[in-house]
Amino acid sequence: MLSLLATLLTVVLFIVAKRIYRFVPNVLLSPIFTTLLFTILLLWLLHLPYKNYRQTADSLTAFLQPATVAFAIPLYRYLPMIKKHALTIFTSVFVGTIFAITSTVLLAKSFHFTTQVTKSLAPRSVTTPFAMDVAQNLGGIPILTAIFVIMTALIGLIAGPILIKHLRLKSPIARGLMLGTAAHAAGTSRAFEFGSMEGSFASVSMILAATITLFVATPLVHLLDFITS
Repeated sequence: MLSLLATLLTVVLFIVAKRIYRFVPNVLLSPIFTTLLFTILLLWLLHLPYKNYRQTADSLTAFLQPATVAFAIPLYRYLPMIKKHALTIFTSVFVGTIFAITSTVLLAKSFHFTTQVTKSLAPRSVTTPFAMDVAQNLGGIPILTAIFVIMTALIGLIAGPILIKHLRLKSPIARGLMLGTAAHAAGTSRAFEFGSMEGSFASVSMILAATITLFVATPLVHLLDFITS
């Protein structure tokens, strides 16, 4: 019963976090960050073990995959433009995805992380449901991967707009692809704040990055293991 109450309160906390962000649109008050902090505080106040909370909270996690697919709904408005720039989009996202996995694995190895932690880190740059599946296939720890995904999103939310400003990116396509590839769902949500075109291209890059990761992560990580062993 207490776990169910905590899960319902999580939804309420997210709604509250969204309202706070609407009035104070600071990236540090992003709902993904504040809801996480509120939930941790809630579990501590209720003396509720995370394992018990997760048993009922998994019902919320089940909505992640359809929610991710739902990002594709606005794409029809920009379908002709997406088709026109299809090669650029695919090349950019493919290179970004390969670089993200490769740099993550090599950095983890340079810091002498355990094999399991390294494999949990590898898919950190794609949205949670896909990242957890990839981590499971690699032999990583899906829950740990989810934490890394959230950390990646937070860094992307903070660094993304700063880079856009200092690099003077005027192209909605470039801004959308950067945010969607670097910060997945959170970045896509942020991209929609710039405009519907940025959000649509961020959606494309997020979904494409997840698809590419599903196919290339396992062989790429094994290849990097072989090269560095």
